[in-house]
Amino acid sequence: MCAVKDVYSGRIAGYAISDRMKARLAVAALNSALTRRRGDGHDVSECIVHSDRGSQFRSRTFVSALKRHGLRGSMGRVAACGDNAAMESFFALLQKNVLDRQSWANRDTLRVEIVSWIERTYHRRRRQDRLRRLTPIGFETIMTTAVDLAA
Repeated sequence: MCAVKDVYSGRIAGYAISDRMKARLAVAALNSALTRRRGDGHDVSECIVHSDRGSQFRSRTFVSALKRHGLRGSMGRVAACGDNAAMESFFALLQKNVLDRQSWANRDTLRVEIVSWIERTYHRRRRQDRLRRLTPIGFETIMTTAVDLAA
């Protein structure tokens, strides 16, 4: 699985799941995030996409996708786990709450469970201290409303 997290709201903006971690999986996750955020009315131009130094994020395919969409790439330093703490935390929660709960009969069943957990639990039920005990969806709703009122 490759995921793109909106660090502002804590929401997993896009993700893709496959049997291999390749450049096309990272591009699919990026495209998923862009489609969803644009659909929500967000301006994604000049956003910074931070990643670790995995080969899929250094590939010509991924770098070209960033440029095509007007995004800036940013990579963590070698052996600096704090650079990716937000994503490491998300994947640790996914591991604990989905992957380790049972043995999965097949990938399709696991895929459905991962998507359900992200969309139902992580986005709509899991309150985050840094968001003033709001969920990512709740935080975005309040902040979007506040920005609309200020305009």
